[in-house]
Amino acid sequence: MEALPLRAGGEMDSIIDRYQNTVYGLALARTGNRADADDVFQEVFLAYCQCGKTFRDEEHRKAWLLRTTVNQSRRVTASTWRQKTVPLSEREDAPVQFREPEENRVWAALQELAEDYRLPIYLFYFQELSTQEIAKVLAIRPGAVRMRLTRGREQLRAKLKGEFFDE
Repeated sequence: MEALPLRAGGEMDSIIDRYQNTVYGLALARTGNRADADDVFQEVFLAYCQCGKTFRDEEHRKAWLLRTTVNQSRRVTASTWRQKTVPLSEREDAPVQFREPEENRVWAALQELAEDYRLPIYLFYFQELSTQEIAKVLAIRPGAVRMRLTRGREQLRAKLKGEFFDE
């Protein structure tokens, strides 16, 4: 089997700089911990480096990176090895920290949501993707994305009741 060509260093550095927060943030939202997000991040950019794929435009490249991140995250979270280990959330590992306490509370509430609601909310609010783009990344219908956003917002509102919402 012939090895795939690696991309040039300068181009790769530029792509990583442009998309590192997007890929890592989605991996973190999907896996729930830094160690797995680090692994996903490395695997996604390794796959990008080795794929040799030509992209029509930056939108196509971003969609490919997001879809690959979702798929790689799924592999990590579904692995039998992971199911036999102690989750990092049960360890005294350094949690994700933001500058403002309110941001930390919103992030913690977001992490408590089921993945079906957490990912669309993360992609919509943190990555500013449209419902059409989210549908492509998650391989679901746009109507399903809108429903998950609505239900996820309701659950977040309930979790943050009293802190950010009066009702």
